[in-house]
Amino acid sequence: MLDTALCWQAVCARDAAQDGRFVFAVRSTGIYCRPSCPARRPMRNNVSFHVDADAAEAAGFRPCKRCSPHGQSPVEQLDALVIAACRLLDSSEQPLTLAQLAARIGLSASHLARAFKARTGLTPKAWSAAQRRARLEQQLPVADSVLDAALNAGYPSTRALYQQPTALSPTQRRQRGAGERLRYSIAPCPLGQLLLASSSKGICALLLGDDPAALLTELQQRFAAAELEADELALANALNQVLAQLREPLRAAQLPLDIRGTAYQQQVWRALQQIPAGQTRSYAELARQLDSHPRAIARACASNPLGLLIPCHRVIASNGSLSGYRWGLERKAALLKREAGS
Repeated sequence: MLDTALCWQAVCARDAAQDGRFVFAVRSTGIYCRPSCPARRPMRNNVSFHVDADAAEAAGFRPCKRCSPHGQSPVEQLDALVIAACRLLDSSEQPLTLAQLAARIGLSASHLARAFKARTGLTPKAWSAAQRRARLEQQLPVADSVLDAALNAGYPSTRALYQQPTALSPTQRRQRGAGERLRYSIAPCPLGQLLLASSSKGICALLLGDDPAALLTELQQRFAAAELEADELALANALNQVLAQLREPLRAAQLPLDIRGTAYQQQVWRALQQIPAGQTRSYAELARQLDSHPRAIARACASNPLGLLIPCHRVIASNGSLSGYRWGLERKAALLKREAGS
């Protein structure tokens, strides 16, 4: 049984999250639409709600040509086209220009560029480069040399690998962090167990969990060939600052951070650091702020290795629900409750 009040609220908000859960029909036009339809909002007394397209058509209504409520929505169609573009970029032996890719997909270059960036956070060229770098990361640990890894990943030579500064050189990445020395400490905290790790540049990981052994395993996987050293004394001050922030959220830890991520991830993480304690932002709000897409924001939040210090727990769904959290919704709820009471 549909709740007509909630349905009408979704129609007024053009809430795409409600697409597929019901359709609404307008008696004066004889047309039915999905909740997110961008057409002019009808008068409430002309509107009826139906569980699906079949029910609306059985009642004598015909589908809206603008929002296609009986098939894929325009947004879903663009989603599918962007997925197809990603597959073309990934399978092409030669780099594709934006114009070539748009012609293959069947969209204008400008339309494809906007849709692609909204859904991935990157331009097609940047996405293709990121995929090539990801293939390089897979090749580096097993290849006989950096050159072999570069060629297998699709690079014409190794020159491009060294043209952009990164936290680790290609040779270091090939050995998965060999030569780095990280100090770490694990301690109980109000949220279970906390692992803090530091490189020579600053804190590079803050992980939360229930089991110290599992936390250490996660750190080892992230820095597989680095030298890890338990050092409670060296990290005592940093750990005390983090624990103080957990107890009193307004006492934010002031620690140097060694933030490792893509340019887009770092852009999102900087935005997270600007959210004050006691406040939240929705994925959609951050997407509008950064000219991105909520799903790309969510992926960047899920990749955050510095829980609490980069406060991805302050990002929630548009409907006010907690949505996801890498270290568990109970911890997210506890953090937000503490900050709201600070």
